Amino acid sequence: MKERTKEIKTASWIGIIGNTILAILKIVIGFISGSMAVIGDGIDTATDVVTYFITLIAARIMNKPPNYRFAYGYNRAEAVATKALSFVIFFAGAQLFLSTITSIIKNVPHEMPSFIAIYVTIFSIVSKAIMAIYQFHVGRKIQSNMLIANAKNMRNDILISSSVLTGLVFTQVLHLPVLDLITALAVSIWIMKIAFGIFMETSRELMDGIDDTNLYYKIFDAVEDIEGASNPHKVRIRRHSNMYTIALDIEVDGNKSIFEGHRIAREVEIKIMERIENIYDVMVHTEPTGNIEKEKFGVSRGNIDDECKKNKNAK
Repeated sequence: MKERTKEIKTASWIGIIGNTILAILKIVIGFISGSMAVIGDGIDTATDVVTYFITLIAARIMNKPPNYRFAYGYNRAEAVATKALSFVIFFAGAQLFLSTITSIIKNVPHEMPSFIAIYVTIFSIVSKAIMAIYQFHVGRKIQSNMLIANAKNMRNDILISSSVLTGLVFTQVLHLPVLDLITALAVSIWIMKIAFGIFMETSRELMDGIDDTNLYYKIFDAVEDIEGASNPHKVRIRRHSNMYTIALDIEVDGNKSIFEGHRIAREVEIKIMERIENIYDVMVHTEPTGNIEKEKFGVSRGNIDDECKKNKNAK
């Protein structure tokens, strides 16, 4: 965990320094060249600086050990931070949208952007591409949704800068300054769309949902590999950053001793840890074979198969 936190902090500082330089450069050049689209691109890059500071703070919080208030630890701080990033990004896009639409409606005179705006945009695309590749590499290596979200945001910045570049080129060729405003408007809408996507991605973890439902089948298969264990049910998986907490019920011969039941449960726990990476904890509850209880939550092989069939039919 300490090594993972160190990787997040390093990636965050690289993001802060790189995006600060780019943001200042684009906003200054945007004003000098008279390009609203470049200024908007610079504002979007400035929000990246804020997002990386949030990432840095989250990394420090995540490193705290569990206590009586947070028995599962502080790893969910990553999901909370990622959720906060979406609001920051959306606000920047909304601000750009309102200012641009106001200029279009009021028909505010807009000068022809100079060629320097094109040069700084090309530089931005190359720089963002390098940073995005690095952030994706580190995020996937340590399974950090927060860094991957930042990498996606920078990948989208490349698309934004590319659209700005296209708008600038057409503005110069056709001599229509209004195209710069239209490009800025399109950029603002794209920024808000990305923010909404990041917001939705973090909701599943915060609501104790998971993306990879194949994990359930790995748990079922692990239980069935252990002699004396059967009928895995009430399976629940929680994700805490890159770690999983798993709870499940299994059935064991009721005539066996408590010691034997514990041994079987322990074997199930070890087998699940062999099948699934990044396990924080596994809790196995044993029941006598044939025990029938009404289940209000959790997953079994039967109900997950039924749910998959319903989803296929709905499509």
